[in-house]
Amino acid sequence: MDHLGRVEYLPEPEDARILSAIDPAAVGFQGAWRAEVTGWAPLEAAPVLSSRRQRAFVANGFIFAVFISAMFAIWNSGLLIVELNLPTSEWANDVTQLSDASDAGLTGAGVRVCMVDTGIDSTHDALAKVDLTFKDLRGTSTVPIDYGLIAHGTLMAGILVADGHQIGAAPGVTLGVAAALGADADGGNSGDERTVAEAIRWCQDTFEADIISLSLGGEQDLDANREGATASATRRAVDSGIFVVAAAGNDGGSSDDGLVSVPANIPRVITVGATTIAQEVWANSSMGSQYLEGGETRDHPNQKPEVVAPGVGIISTGSNNAWYSSTGTSDATVFVTAALSLLLEEHPEYRPTQSSNGSCIDAIKVALMNSVQPLHENGLHDDHTGYGELRALDWINEVTSTAPTC
Repeated sequence: MDHLGRVEYLPEPEDARILSAIDPAAVGFQGAWRAEVTGWAPLEAAPVLSSRRQRAFVANGFIFAVFISAMFAIWNSGLLIVELNLPTSEWANDVTQLSDASDAGLTGAGVRVCMVDTGIDSTHDALAKVDLTFKDLRGTSTVPIDYGLIAHGTLMAGILVADGHQIGAAPGVTLGVAAALGADADGGNSGDERTVAEAIRWCQDTFEADIISLSLGGEQDLDANREGATASATRRAVDSGIFVVAAAGNDGGSSDDGLVSVPANIPRVITVGATTIAQEVWANSSMGSQYLEGGETRDHPNQKPEVVAPGVGIISTGSNNAWYSSTGTSDATVFVTAALSLLLEEHPEYRPTQSSNGSCIDAIKVALMNSVQPLHENGLHDDHTGYGELRALDWINEVTSTAPTC
């Protein structure tokens, strides 16, 4: 029995009394699938302070001495007030031209977007009007629920579709949310690869998504000779013409392994890194390798990551009807999903059909490559900044002007 010494035993979801032996070294096995995405867990999102009415203070006592008694009376009455507004991250919509696309009347109407995450708290006031379909693959809830420790799924959904203190970047989309991840003992959000794969298949087969947005990931296994369940489900989706947008990962800096997360490594997936308000790449945004698992060089427009977008200090919806600040390539992913939603609204001819084979994805990715704002000096692509930073309206206009066939 020595050959069983390295296996792990996991309870079957249908019957916890039944244990399955899992070999972590086996082909296709993937351990921690995380919303935080490989190697770096962001700080717990801190609630944004609620707006409250504050009394103003007039500093120059000499000039206003004659009015001092009156000023105290007004001050004490509460009539002299300044409203402190909640912070926003509208700068992210502005720099990526999502605001420009919105001003042109685009909302994502008619486009079906599916998010695989920790779920969604639809009781948030800013999410009350969302056209939502929910699937619980982690539990048995028949109503929307967020299993995340920091309501990660709710945060991501708000970036896309919120209607409140801040407006989502594509509020008109039809949204599907599959709950596949949840809080874990390590203070993060994680899940089983089989569940994530099942969620991706649900997005494709049942929800019939045009776009699948994956603010999650697992580590690449370069020793594997067969891809895991989530990578297979993702490849099946893109080969059917369904757009998949996925986070590059948050293991940048000194701990960067030089690889984007799975399934962001799949060639036709649009892989997204993160930038700051200064339009610089975020230090923890994962770098990409331009070699496939078999050693072949990645071709344009599929070099990783393809694009970067704002992902630092993003304000969005969270638990308890509050607004939170979030950082990571997860956030950046949703901005690209939003831009793609607006593009497919403007050009519905590129949405997947029963006969789609992925060629339209290739065409739209070429347009993306040719429309971004480069953040590097040399060459078409950079391992950290991709082809450049998202410019939504330029992407749409590139498709309009070139009218690629597929």
